[in-house]
Amino acid sequence: MRFGLRYCNTGRFVDPGLAVELAVAADEAGFESIWTVEHTVVPGGYESAYPYSPDGKMAGGRDDFDLPDPLIWMAFVASRTRRIRFGTGILIVPQHNPVVAAKQIATLDHLTGGRLLLGIGVGWLKEEFDAIGAPFADRGRRTDEYIEAMRELWGAERPTYHGEYVHFDAAYCRPQPVTGSVPIIVGGHSKPAARRAGRLGDGFFPARGASAELIGLARDVAAEHGRDPAALEITTGIGEDLSSLRSLAELGVARVLVPVAPMPGMGLHLGRPENAQAVMEQLREAAP
Repeated sequence: MRFGLRYCNTGRFVDPGLAVELAVAADEAGFESIWTVEHTVVPGGYESAYPYSPDGKMAGGRDDFDLPDPLIWMAFVASRTRRIRFGTGILIVPQHNPVVAAKQIATLDHLTGGRLLLGIGVGWLKEEFDAIGAPFADRGRRTDEYIEAMRELWGAERPTYHGEYVHFDAAYCRPQPVTGSVPIIVGGHSKPAARRAGRLGDGFFPARGASAELIGLARDVAAEHGRDPAALEITTGIGEDLSSLRSLAELGVARVLVPVAPMPGMGLHLGRPENAQAVMEQLREAAP
């Protein structure tokens, strides 16, 4: 079982000095990865319902919180680290041009020596899509196609793709990722997300804790599509206490993420960079 930290481009760690301090401390303590989150804009007074809180609002109802771009935040701190991996949890894929995004992601993977993990999602905030000028209604289909197109750019000798939304011929996009691709981890606490992970993902990250039903669905869909269900890497957040690690291991969870700040339903959190070593020791002692 591997351990990471989330969501590291939020709160106090918007400060550049603290961001670097966090990444270096996590790296030295032995955390496997640190994870970011994305919203390009949060339109004030949005009406779309945030699916992970009872009131349908993020950040306790605040719209004006700081949230640096995840790829730029990771690039800023990555050069100060040696080993730790960098994950997006999540990048809202249908809000991005897939060719430009593929270039940015491959560049960051190349510069970090293959340490990028691409957590992806389809998004829920329609007002944000409207502000960006991205279509909202077909975001699921776009996500599936964008994933295919990005993988083509990352791995093919002469990348060529023709779909409903994306078209290119012999479109060299260099440098390519270190291993010829970047692991794609599908995030979301829903059956569509689980199915997408089974069809297309290298991993699955159910956003609200490990759900045996959703993990089982993702693995079943993987098998239905001729893929190895055991190869689908499961990431989730830690439970209310360290005793939850055993049940997570029984579900086949490979990676457990600890929040950097207090989160509902999660007792353990990092708090400050200087706590990284102590928190990692607690995790190692409790891990089955």
